[in-house]
Formats: sequence, C-alpha cells, structure tokens
Amino acid sequence: MAEVTNELLYDVLKSMQARLGRMDDKLDEVKLELQAIRGHQVAVQQDVANIYSRLGHLDDRVERVNVRLGLVDPAH
Repeated sequence: MAEVTNELLYDVLKSMQARLGRMDDKLDEVKLELQAIRGHQVAVQQDVANIYSRLGHLDDRVERVNVRLGLVDPAH
C-alpha cells in the first residue's frame, strides 16, 4: 500500500478545493436561472389573473346585454 504523506494529502485537498470552487460557481448559475424562472412564473400568474378579470367584466357585460334584449329575466 502506498505511503500517505502530507504532500499527497495537500495535493488531494488542493484538487478538492478547486472542484468545490467550480461547484460553487455552477450553483450560483443555477440560483440565477431559478430566479429568472420564478420571475417568469410570477409574470404568467399576473397575466392569467388579468385574463380572468377581463373575462369577468365581459361576462357582466354579456349578462346586461341579455337582460336588455329580454333573453333572460333580470336578477333581483
């Protein structure tokens, strides 16, 4: 079995430190991508809420038109 020396341990630790540094950089990239995805998700949720709001207004208008035309009885 090979003898474990301080120099060998130092080399292994140096390579591990370099790998951890690269992993940290990649993790930062993933965080940025997740933040971008969250931002897009919020925008989509707001768009859907706006669509529902507009549909609600249109539904109210159609209901008023139907009442005026006598197609439905007015709700009291």
